[in-house]
Amino acid sequence: MSAILLIPAVAGCGSDGDDEPKNVSAKTAALGTITPGVIKVAVQPYAPYTSVQGDRIVGLDGDILAYAAKKLGLEVKPQVTDFAGMLAGVQSRRVDITIGGVAWSADRQKQGLFTDPPYYSPPAMAVRSGKTYKTVDDLKGLQLGTVEGYVWVKSIQAVPGAELHAYPDANGVFDDLGAGRVDVGFLDPLIIIAAQKERPELKIDTQYMTPPTAAQVKAKPAYEYFQPYQTGFYLPKKATKLEKAISAQIDAMYENGELEKLVKKYGGDPEQFLKPSADVATARRGVDRPQDWTPPSIAQ
Repeated sequence: MSAILLIPAVAGCGSDGDDEPKNVSAKTAALGTITPGVIKVAVQPYAPYTSVQGDRIVGLDGDILAYAAKKLGLEVKPQVTDFAGMLAGVQSRRVDITIGGVAWSADRQKQGLFTDPPYYSPPAMAVRSGKTYKTVDDLKGLQLGTVEGYVWVKSIQAVPGAELHAYPDANGVFDDLGAGRVDVGFLDPLIIIAAQKERPELKIDTQYMTPPTAAQVKAKPAYEYFQPYQTGFYLPKKATKLEKAISAQIDAMYENGELEKLVKKYGGDPEQFLKPSADVATARRGVDRPQDWTPPSIAQ
């Protein structure tokens, strides 16, 4: 992750009561949001994970948070920014949370809190139609694109002979991929699936990488982000009560079928999105989860 400039929070941000819902319960107030009864959410336009329509966040992440917020008695208020702004807003506590395909990493958890994974993201590649890439070795010497600040930046930089193209948003990746200036784009899978449908003129396909072996990752640790990764909703370090409450709601959604329903709604495969790989638990145990933590999953 690129360095984030931390901007101090504005004094009294959101605490004047003007936006505070009426009749906030003591239980909801105890969650410790910046404004009691309101959860301020930083998002970027990243359909079908997050889009803002009026005062609502829609998309997979938006729907998951909306479900949890309703259960907790919180009113969702979005603030639109870019990916770097999402992370900085949390780390400086100008917002309560950020969502939208945010990958858990050991570096990011040092500056904020992650919920339990609302879903897991398989390693997807956007490629030009007719081209096939399966392994990390297939990427050597290619032009590889992703979005600034995404975990794939480090992975791409570790590929021998490959050239990194980092863009402010996914549209830049798709534009250059369609124009032939980039060979492969690393983005979240639902983004690629949606672009295939919405921009057929680009002539792109979705492919899933065969994850690098343990030996390859040991030799080049940055390759770990070419493996399936766990997402999380990201909160300020001090928001421990809110994180635990939202994680509990996420865990319940694995159990009651709500997450399966939402993943299917946006074109994803629950078998890919809602079952953790073996390294998910080991990555977080003893870091930001207890040693006996078990990642949430749908029935095996």
